[in-house]
Amino acid sequence: MQKLIIAGGKPLTGSVRLGGAKNASFKIMIATLLAPGQSRILNFSHIADVKLTKNILQELGCEISSPGERTLYINTKTVSKFEISAHHGEGSRASTMFIGPLLARFGQAVIPLPGGDKIGTRPLDRHFDGLKAMGVNISVEGNVLRATCQKLHATEYTFPKKTHTGTETLLMAAILAQGKTILKNAALEPEVDDLIKFLNRMGAKVNRQAEEIHIEGVQYLRPAIHKIMPDRNEAVTYACAAIATKGDIIVENAQPKDLEAFLLKLHDIGAGYEMGTYGMRFYYKGPLQATNLVTQPHPGFMTDWQPLWTVLMTQATGESIVHEAVFTSRFLYVPNLVAMGARINLFEPEVENPGSFYNFNLEDDQGNHLHAVKITGPTNFKAGEFQVTDIRAGATLVVAALIAQGKTILSGIDHIHRGYENLSGRLRQLGAQIEEA
Repeated sequence: MQKLIIAGGKPLTGSVRLGGAKNASFKIMIATLLAPGQSRILNFSHIADVKLTKNILQELGCEISSPGERTLYINTKTVSKFEISAHHGEGSRASTMFIGPLLARFGQAVIPLPGGDKIGTRPLDRHFDGLKAMGVNISVEGNVLRATCQKLHATEYTFPKKTHTGTETLLMAAILAQGKTILKNAALEPEVDDLIKFLNRMGAKVNRQAEEIHIEGVQYLRPAIHKIMPDRNEAVTYACAAIATKGDIIVENAQPKDLEAFLLKLHDIGAGYEMGTYGMRFYYKGPLQATNLVTQPHPGFMTDWQPLWTVLMTQATGESIVHEAVFTSRFLYVPNLVAMGARINLFEPEVENPGSFYNFNLEDDQGNHLHAVKITGPTNFKAGEFQVTDIRAGATLVVAALIAQGKTILSGIDHIHRGYENLSGRLRQLGAQIEEA
């Protein structure tokens, strides 16, 4: 099992360039199935989720080559299968997104239920109800889902709560359906809009009107060339690492418009940032001040940023509160931070109307989860040995280790590889003392 060994206590300085967004890369790869022929995807990242999606596409019959450092040519003409092997569902939440393209091509899809990070229940009912409204029959046996449909037809569907992956699943199912589909209360994330750009380049007729997405079904699509947007989660990771270590870095290609909620909070705590044609600079300019926040779907403060922000707040003066409103259990990393010396207390905040306040289904909450933390800083971290539980928790422990005095060892770093391209190598270029063993 690979491990990360980190000797902390050194500010990060230098420049790092963002790759393509994880949450856009593998979904756009799946979307290529909608158009027989060769699509060319630019600026993809070398991460495990991309590799897993590539393996699934090849298993289905796609011919894939990489004639460039960040280029994938995906030829879907040779696709001959509609069934995904069960073992592919364990490491990713991407499997349900294959339903629409496989139904459009074969009228059926057999997929494993998705796995992925241990951050709480991912409610698939928001996917399934919309698919059923489009004429899809769905049955689940054990960990295998079977979807069948004679012909996808348009529908008007309102998501009961925001769902990023659910919006994209129904979006891809509706592209080749008969008639006009309207998705209401749809996700607003920029990765969804990146997928829409690719689909429209393929000949789709998709129009976003704020929280509504209108899809006029077409008879066929053609292959396209598309450059994936930069990864905003990577940008936040490097920004938090630089500020927490009292460093000064440039994140090339960072897009301020995709980071507005994060930048507002940096202003509140007194952290430094600048914007330029190169991307963004993030730097420590003095003692950080405590602040409170609640995670929300875009355009709010992103749940993926929450663990990174929590570790940053351990370096702020005063008492901060972070309230997680998107996932049921995204504080699994807290005991490790406490073991490193953080003063963090989990608690359950009072909420007037939990059913509308929380973006997760209340029935999916197991009752023993607490949804907020109180952080008292600043903290002098101490090194130790810890196990990574998910992508962002892994990055959070890396940031904590960069602050800590002494040598920290992290195991389970395959989670980090799922979402970050060569994180240890890039941090090493910024001056970090970090290596994989």
